Amino acid sequence: MLLALLQAESTLHRKIALHLPRNASLESKTRTVARVFHDAQLTPQDVTDVLLPLLPEGKLTLIMDRTTWHYGQTPLNILVLGAILGDAVIPLVWSILPHQGNSSTAARILLVARLLKVLPARRWSVLIADREFVGQEWCNFLRWKRIRQCLRIRENTRIEDDLARDLFTTLQPGEVRTLFERTWVYGGWMHVVITLSPAGDRVIVASDLPVLDVLNTYRLRWGIESAFSSLKARGLNLEATHMTAPDRISRLFGLLCVALAWMARVGVHTVQERPPRQDNRGRALVSQVRIGWQVLGQAVRWGGEAFWVCLELLSKPFPPAHTSISRSVRC
Repeated sequence: MLLALLQAESTLHRKIALHLPRNASLESKTRTVARVFHDAQLTPQDVTDVLLPLLPEGKLTLIMDRTTWHYGQTPLNILVLGAILGDAVIPLVWSILPHQGNSSTAARILLVARLLKVLPARRWSVLIADREFVGQEWCNFLRWKRIRQCLRIRENTRIEDDLARDLFTTLQPGEVRTLFERTWVYGGWMHVVITLSPAGDRVIVASDLPVLDVLNTYRLRWGIESAFSSLKARGLNLEATHMTAPDRISRLFGLLCVALAWMARVGVHTVQERPPRQDNRGRALVSQVRIGWQVLGQAVRWGGEAFWVCLELLSKPFPPAHTSISRSVRC
């Protein structure tokens, strides 16, 4: 089923069925696809068990976010917790939310607790999240588990006696300001760093990381948006599915996560052997995931030695991430 998904580049049952290697009618193969996603024996834990051997040794940067879309009038909402592997964010655990809009603190805690069962807190370098994922109960839970956090906070967050939006009101685009020392935010002492984007959007980040690492760490959050893009319209077309049952959506999402991890792993291997073309600023013209997708797609379609090389990579961990030395401000 995974190979058929990669070739179909779609989550529609009838399109996946076209790539199943069976001597049967299209209707019969379409029913086979449906049965896979109806099978209660395929669980999120099975997918996590496949992904865990891909994790390199050492600490990992984790990112939490949501992805959402509609099928007709039915909202579909998935809470995701993933790790940065190579240049991609690979979802490791997820939950289907039974409602539209933001996740609850309880849902976030349950998701982190699921991952902690197989990935202890000592392996977590930091958890990055956007403005939705804040609150005193949530931050206290992360502190209790000794998980460092890097969270964008809302402008109406109270920092000591002021609101966050009232700090550094003369800030200019591109400038970065920080409070002189740690301050009390959501039940703990954290650094608060503020910058103004070129578009004029105030970005306020609270973290227990060293102050000079805060913004560079938060910028890594964009990786999960790229991952969602690869899973959805610009990639494997998660949104094309006609399924709406939460358990079936969860199984489909799990298989797509394995596909994304496989593409990323093949991309890292390919780039190590053949560095990609770069623009004038030294940035790769094509992402590692896209490169891996191209190589893997051809290998799956035509077979041969290339396919077995790609299959072997699915069980080999990503290279360890390059870690920078944290710095602190001295007065």
